[in-house]
Amino acid sequence: MTVHPFVRSIGAQHPRVRDLLALRKDGSPGRIMVEGTWEHDRLLTTTATIEAFFWCPEASPEAGAADVDRIVDRATEVYRISEKLLARLSRKTRSDGLISIARVLEWRPQTFRFTSRSLVLVADGVEYAGNLGTLIRTADAANADCLVLTSRRARPTHPAVYSASRGTVLSTPIVEFDDIPSAAAWLRSHRFRVHLADPAATGTYRVPQYDGPTAFVVGSEGSGLSRAWHDEGFDAVSIPMLGQADSLNVALSAGILLFEARARKEGW
Repeated sequence: MTVHPFVRSIGAQHPRVRDLLALRKDGSPGRIMVEGTWEHDRLLTTTATIEAFFWCPEASPEAGAADVDRIVDRATEVYRISEKLLARLSRKTRSDGLISIARVLEWRPQTFRFTSRSLVLVADGVEYAGNLGTLIRTADAANADCLVLTSRRARPTHPAVYSASRGTVLSTPIVEFDDIPSAAAWLRSHRFRVHLADPAATGTYRVPQYDGPTAFVVGSEGSGLSRAWHDEGFDAVSIPMLGQADSLNVALSAGILLFEARARKEGW
């Protein structure tokens, strides 16, 4: 590895270590902890700023020198840490000694422009970081314009979101609204046809034509959609349950809905 002018060894009392420990727990607005080889490979394909890189050479024999060099060259600050400190910082059972703090883009509602092909996923009250990450990955896979968050519980910058999203949290536009009426008004202002995902709905998701800007709203894992979304007067759609279960996982439901609409829009 080439020598980087800012590489230096640090211990447990360094301010950056305390910063990383806070991120390790729940993330923070605009910043996320990234750990692992494939996670950094994905990070390097984006334009995200690498604020700090923590490297334990003893724990990363599989990381090639060229790969480490690429991370070092992108990072604003680079630190070498011991195996003992790595064990304290890592979220993995077996860490490969690569941890970064990356910046996450912040998106504003007024920056978006939509067309009849536009597709938006709204996640209301999602509780678990893993599910939120999978929803982000699903929105990316269906080429959705953005993910909208209302009544947020899981933080998009939780480290588990990065893994579950396969890193797409860095490239998928995410917009958060303080309240449901504001989100609903924003969707109406852009002429979206909004469909609430509700297992109790009588109409199935196969009925709508999805021929204009389309948004689906999915609810939390435990209690479903907030009453406030139903109060907005939007249509509800369901995915028929043919077995004994009364509903599907929220991310699986979102995938079925998004890909049905995308197929209609693209003429698959």
